[in-house]
Amino acid sequence: MPGRQEIERLYDAHAPALFAFLMNLTRAEADTRDLLQELFIKLALDPQLLAGVREERAFLIRLAHNAAIDLMRRRGTRERTKENFAAERLSLFASTSDPDEQIYRDEVATALGELPAEQRAVVHLKLWGGLTFEEIAVALVIPPNTAASRYRYGLDKLRDRLRPLYEEMKKAE
Repeated sequence: MPGRQEIERLYDAHAPALFAFLMNLTRAEADTRDLLQELFIKLALDPQLLAGVREERAFLIRLAHNAAIDLMRRRGTRERTKENFAAERLSLFASTSDPDEQIYRDEVATALGELPAEQRAVVHLKLWGGLTFEEIAVALVIPPNTAASRYRYGLDKLRDRLRPLYEEMKKAE
């Protein structure tokens, strides 16, 4: 069994990034906290999970992704779950006292929420996680080209969705 210090090290090193990733997928803080707790309990109880792991971060993201998918499956069909998640408004960004900046942050968060879950996961891992397409592919168990395609399609959708806001901001300058 991994020692307490090893679990604490893994938690300290990876929990914030895993929390942000899971929050982006689940759209619910309680679910995210539960999944994160389950993940680290699983690691503590099954020492063989970490044996031979070369890319800790990718491995933990894969475990988190699988846990989130399992949660979605438990709650019903994938399509119904995706529609519910997309309909929920979640701010991924800290609030600000500047009303224009807050509008911008809200629009970006809404646009991200409108992406299909597969694209949203890849966009999040690339932009906020700083992972390469190869690392994303390992974490989500998809080919690197699929990760790159989902990223490109996600960015195209974000660009199209946010273009009117960008143009309005340019006019205001």
